[in-house]
Amino acid sequence: MTDAAGSDATGSDAAGTDAAGTADAAGTDAVAGAIARVRELVARVAEELRAAGARQETLAEFVPGRRVLGIPRAARMTPVGRVWRLGVLLVDDRGGLYATGRVVRAERSARKSVTAESVAQQRAFRAAAVKGGIAEGETVDFDATAVDFDELGRDGASGPLVLDATTGVVLVRWSPTQPDALTPLDAYLRDRAELLAHPPEGA
Repeated sequence: MTDAAGSDATGSDAAGTDAAGTADAAGTDAVAGAIARVRELVARVAEELRAAGARQETLAEFVPGRRVLGIPRAARMTPVGRVWRLGVLLVDDRGGLYATGRVVRAERSARKSVTAESVAQQRAFRAAAVKGGIAEGETVDFDATAVDFDELGRDGASGPLVLDATTGVVLVRWSPTQPDALTPLDAYLRDRAELLAHPPEGA
């Protein structure tokens, strides 16, 4: 009797372990599948925007003013690529995804009276873009953070993207000040891409 009971208990434990392992494997596969779909989606959106000739902007890194060998060097923007801006997300030519940071229009420095520090800073950013060789009038995106797809799969979030582990759906937080402002990434990117590729008349 004791041996039979022990045998049953051991078998039950083994079955429980197998079930847990199977569940973990299934969960891992579901996450991997979700991330693969996001990669494919972003690459497809980039290709569609390229084919449509949608307007791109300059992705740049802001380099603060500093001294080089004792010589003052003005702040400037260093161009690093071209992107399509889709709301809170930027998509590059290679299917990379970024959280939209700050946006300015390149403009030469002008001597104007300034009444607010924020206005002065904005003008300084615009001038830095021109100093970095970006054409005047070009829209520049900087302070943009790359979305890490591996991090998204591992931690369930990266930048404005959130992975719903229950459904396997990737969501985008379209308003950083509203924690519940979430919508499916697929629909969000497609709607934004459509507006960029085919803007309403007069827009």
